[in-house]
Amino acid sequence: MDGTTALDRVLHQAHEVRVAPVDGFGAGAATAAGELRVDLSGPAESTRLRTAMAVDALPGFHCMCLGDVRFEFLAPDGRQLAVVVLHHGAMLRWARWDGDAVLTDGRLLLDWLDGHGMPGPLRQFEADRRQAEECDAEERGWLAAMPAGLHGLADRILDLSRTGGAATPELLADLEDRLRRAVPDRVERALALLAWHGAGSGRCSGYPVHEGVPDELLGRVPVADLLAGLADPRADDRHDAGAVRHLVGWRTRPHQQQDVAALSEPLRARLLAHARRSGDSDKRGRAERRLGPRRS
Repeated sequence: MDGTTALDRVLHQAHEVRVAPVDGFGAGAATAAGELRVDLSGPAESTRLRTAMAVDALPGFHCMCLGDVRFEFLAPDGRQLAVVVLHHGAMLRWARWDGDAVLTDGRLLLDWLDGHGMPGPLRQFEADRRQAEECDAEERGWLAAMPAGLHGLADRILDLSRTGGAATPELLADLEDRLRRAVPDRVERALALLAWHGAGSGRCSGYPVHEGVPDELLGRVPVADLLAGLADPRADDRHDAGAVRHLVGWRTRPHQQQDVAALSEPLRARLLAHARRSGDSDKRGRAERRLGPRRS
């Protein structure tokens, strides 16, 4: 394995760099055919790029994707010195390393690309960062809404999204048991689960796997308890959010059609109004079909 300064020693010899998006990733309007050619014979340009490609660590990790941007460095005589691939605005791959290298400051390299007419990688990086921040905020809100007594299993539940696995019957049984002991009253339990399910992303599809756990627990709650919870004076917009998400989802209850039919007209109208206010077109469409006026 070469050390963190090995690539810099090679780049110091480079006279030109050819830059191209991997499989069209991030090509900008200023890049004809998606390729850049930058003269590195001047020390200022060479120093800027080498600084942007400074490596902080070689942890041995190997990203599974093909990468985003390919850099081909050439000597003054046209010989290929190195081919380096940028991954996710944060790592570099070079054949002489055992794994991918972590950049000291990946933003510098993204800014360099942007300044040379390839803005796509920077835009994608910023979009990914915003999405990650939104997901983190949703997860924090979802954890904050978790009913009392269940936080000891939070890591196991969150791991479902990291592994893609489904909640096991044993996990669901453990959650039910803990919830009964922490919240003995049936209506209060229904309210707790509804508020929990109303938190997080709030989506009816395409949500993180862990957000399906309260939905599965609600599917085991008798519809009479759900109706009592929604009729309780303590029920608010959080509980309506959980009820809409649960009742209009795909096969969330053993007798879903009958349970939805048991809703009173005022409650159907209330939940439908909530779905319409949500701004989620998928949720609204589902609610219109499930909770809309009954056909004679």
